[in-house]
Parts: sequence; structure tokens; C-alpha cells
Amino acid sequence: VAQGEYQAVEPILEDLETLIVTLTPPPPDLEPEPEPEPSKNTNEITVHELDLDQIPEEIFELIETDEPYGDYVDPDPHNPSTMPDVNVFSSQEVDDLPTAVLPMQLISLVDAGDTDRGGHRQHNEDFFGIATSVESHRNNHGKTIKAQGIYVVCDGMGGHAAGEVASQMAVKSLLEHFQAIMVERFPDANDIAEGIALANQQIYDVNQSNASSGSGRMGTTLVMMTVKDTHVAIAHVGDSRIYRVSRKGGLEQMTVDHEVGQQAIQHGLEPEIAYARPDAYQLTQALGPHNNSYIQPDIHFFEVEEDCLMFLCSDGISDNDFVEEHWQEMLLPYISSSKDVDRGLRKLMEAANEYNGHDNLTGVLVRLKVRPQIPMDVW
Repeated sequence: VAQGEYQAVEPILEDLETLIVTLTPPPPDLEPEPEPEPSKNTNEITVHELDLDQIPEEIFELIETDEPYGDYVDPDPHNPSTMPDVNVFSSQEVDDLPTAVLPMQLISLVDAGDTDRGGHRQHNEDFFGIATSVESHRNNHGKTIKAQGIYVVCDGMGGHAAGEVASQMAVKSLLEHFQAIMVERFPDANDIAEGIALANQQIYDVNQSNASSGSGRMGTTLVMMTVKDTHVAIAHVGDSRIYRVSRKGGLEQMTVDHEVGQQAIQHGLEPEIAYARPDAYQLTQALGPHNNSYIQPDIHFFEVEEDCLMFLCSDGISDNDFVEEHWQEMLLPYISSSKDVDRGLRKLMEAANEYNGHDNLTGVLVRLKVRPQIPMDVW
């Protein structure tokens, strides 16, 4: 090849995986070709600043009630005149949008609690407690709230004179403990473990002072949740449960029962074999019968990233897969603000009593609704 000339080999084959181009170096006096100007990207996104005073408060109210705002028309991204001044979507459409860009803020926190002794029990050994504080704030940009809540469900055991006392003692102790802490901060894992240990110790001390033994020792299961704005912590001891229901995630069981069958599964047994044993439903831990060295609560934290329901319940409701079989008609609709959670919980309790009814039933239903936290200067 003569100096200053290029030689290129470019075989044109459909299945060729590698393109080889061999060039001789240019002569020293050859000026390099100027780099081409970068092409303009017609798909670039332009961010427009927006005065939030333009956003009517009714928009946020309609989003919260799952109603569409006006006649939504899919805009043409290449024609700015068709782009809306404010992105308005129904609550379902908002659920389908990415939420990682903006943090979420709480716009609604409502709850309900109910208990029933069931159709075959003479006494109710379940007990629940709710303590909430909600501040509502409104301005030109809409409504926000500052809220916190403590929710506890306990299922007592040891007979009427014992189980009923144990469940009440645990609820009272836990509410007092977390109300004091949440004046200053959201509880961490140590705070939660300490509160559960205090409740256990109180019941254990009573058992010891009464010289109770065996089945005469009172005790209780525990399932609890603390909420501060979009921060949530849950903990449990025993077989009472917490479920979460959302449009994206559906039904999620947030707790794993502390019982012999589940323990066997965690050790590698198949569920069918684990629950074939006669002691499969025997609790592996509960508050009261033993000292704190035997108590290992499961504690979890998460952020609320979409509208959801949190459902705390005793096994009188969750037995025989009642929740798994009926959540779509008895829980899912109550994510909507137009639905009354008190009425929904009563209907669920009635249905669970007919479906199960062999035990006391207790449920606490909490609805949390959120929206993206909008900066004050830009949309």
C-alpha cells in the first residue's frame, strides 16, 4: 500500500460478528478532519418551572378520592401546546408512575379497631389499643398532615382470669412506652425491643408472684405497629399477624408466625410435613410465660411509597386462610378514601365470625394515603 493512501476491508456478510478496518497512519502534513457537531436530541426533556399557586386544591382532593380530573388527553411530546400546565392523573395512574424521584408525603391517616368474643367462646381474651395524633395543614399548595400512631393487638392465653389480664397488661404497657418515646423521635429497633421486654417482664413477674406453672401461666401474643408520617415499624411475638394491602403489591403477609410448624419449615421441612405434626400450631414464644431471654421479637421498618392498608389481627380472623381468600372484596376497596374503614372492618369481622368463629376475633385496620412531596419552587 502506497504511503498516504488508505486501505479498508469491509466484508458484507449477515452473520459477520466483527468488522475490521485497517488504516495506514495519515502523513504528517495531513490536517485531521474536524469532528462533526453533535446532533440535537429532539427527545430532550425540558423542565418548566411552575408556580404552585396555579394548582387548585381540588386537584389533590380528587386524586385522594380516586376520581379523574376533567377529560385527560394524552399529550403530544413534540408539540408543547398540547402539554398540560399541571400533570393530573387518577390515583391509579399515579400508582403506575415512578416514585423514586420525589419523596412521598402523608396526606391521610385513618384507622379502625374492633373485637368480638366469637360464636363459641364465653369470654374475650383479646385486647387492642390505638393511640394516634394527627395535625392537618392547609395552604395554597393543598393539604398535608403530620401524623403518628401506635397500634397494638394482643391475643391472651391461660383462661379468662389470666389471658384477658395478660393481653390488657401488654397493650397498656406498650402504649405508654411508645407514647413517651414518640414525643421526641420515631422508635428504633432498640426502643421497640425494650418496650416488648418491659411488657413481657410485667406479665412474667405476675406469674412468678402467683406461683403459676404450666398452663396456669398467663401469656399473650403481640402484634404492633408504629407510624410517623411515612415511616412505619412493625413487630410481633406469637401468631397474631400484620398484612399489607396495596394496588401494586396486592396482599402481603408481613409477619411469620412463631409456632412449631413455621420453625420446622425454616429448618428445611416441606410445609406439608411440618404441619402434619400434632404440635404444629403450638407457639414457640409469647409474652409472659418466660423471662426476657426467651423473647426474640421480629422487628421490621419500611417507608410508605403508595396508598395502602395495614391490617393487624388475631388468629381468630387469620385462621383457615380467611384473609387470603377474602382480601380482594373485604380489604382492597378500602384503600379508596370514599370508603369508610370502620364500616369495612365491621363487615370483615362479621364475615370472619361466620367463616371461623371458633375463637376471639380482633382486628385493627389502618389506611395510609400518600402523594409525591412537591418542592416549593418547581413541580
